[in-house]
Amino acid sequence: MGMNVGSPSSADAEVMVDINTTPLIDVMLVLLIMLIITIPIQLHAVNLNLPVGAPPASDVKPEVAKIDIDERSTLYWQGEPLSGLGELESRLQALAALPAAPDLHLRPHKRAKYEVVAAVLASTKRLGLTKIAVIGSEQFVE
Repeated sequence: MGMNVGSPSSADAEVMVDINTTPLIDVMLVLLIMLIITIPIQLHAVNLNLPVGAPPASDVKPEVAKIDIDERSTLYWQGEPLSGLGELESRLQALAALPAAPDLHLRPHKRAKYEVVAAVLASTKRLGLTKIAVIGSEQFVE
């Protein structure tokens, strides 16, 4: 096993054209490590000034408006059937006109059409009713 280092008889030594990248890589790694160490750890925290003490007790129960949708996609307002989305829209407008809008509980059936549920949600959003809860979502888990 031998290694050819060059012929001793050649008078012209070949110039090495490849750059030695080992020191460059070493310096780059040292700079990278220094950068990682010196960067402060980013904390994703939001400082809040929370009130101290217990909130006052409230005996006022929030009003709840119940909207049900059965398997035939029929709308119900507080248990009584509605003729359609137009009647629901007028009742939602009356709620939106109140100074303190009540909570809305939407309870769709598992087999109800998505189109009807989406229309109810769109109507509440358009009228500015933001306190809405979807009740009975455990029926959708299989």
